[in-house]
Amino acid sequence: MARFEGKTLIVTGGASGIGEATVKEFAAEGGSVAIIDINDELGPQVVEEIKQSGGKAIYVHCDVAEPEDCVQAVRQTKEAFKRVDYLVNSAATFLTKGLDGDKETWEKSLGVNVIGLFNMVKAYVPAVKQVGEGAIVNLSSISGYIAQANQWTYNTTKGAILTITRCMAMDLARYGIRVNSVSPGFIWTPAVIDMANGDIEKYDPIWGKFHILKRCGKPREVAQPILFLLSEEASFITASDLHVDGGYLAVGSEGLGQSAEWADE
Repeated sequence: MARFEGKTLIVTGGASGIGEATVKEFAAEGGSVAIIDINDELGPQVVEEIKQSGGKAIYVHCDVAEPEDCVQAVRQTKEAFKRVDYLVNSAATFLTKGLDGDKETWEKSLGVNVIGLFNMVKAYVPAVKQVGEGAIVNLSSISGYIAQANQWTYNTTKGAILTITRCMAMDLARYGIRVNSVSPGFIWTPAVIDMANGDIEKYDPIWGKFHILKRCGKPREVAQPILFLLSEEASFITASDLHVDGGYLAVGSEGLGQSAEWADE
């Protein structure tokens, strides 16, 4: 498929997890990708994998909490590929603190997950004005909708992303830019794998009880919905959040097995 031939995508947090899956899927469909990350080991590795598969990619070291880094990242992307079309904000810090949090924790969480997202969008918009149309997908989470123990910091930032997505969609429509978000459930990203101490086989059915599909998701299963929201197939969709959660938010706090007899069949 060449759905994105001639198009360029910037992905923050593109060196691993959902971001990595997104750049690989986009490149496989003919597009050029800029991997924006602070991981100078994994970023170039992903670029090499894409190039070996015949794709086009660059890596740019960028701390999204720093506005000038974001401006430079967009500049380098445009220099490499002559245009910028899409942006996926996947970069995040998974700091989970409750009453034990402190000012530094809150500043880092907000600085990356919310302010960093804003920094990247602000740098992206002028480049897309020259193209005439574009699309942004922000990574929120089921955590933006529900209460989870001792996760005040993370959940607050993901809830903020849901709100800023709608505000951005309203203000950026005049430039032909659509803005949407996705809210994944438990996905086997590096952060979730760490939570499971690397034992996916053990924890997939345990955490799967909170999903109607009775399992956790794979990064590629989020990447493909992201590409849909970027594509022309979603040309009349903006200010929306797509739940890519295996039915997590539909189940409720009881989880499967406690709320429905059929769950354990």
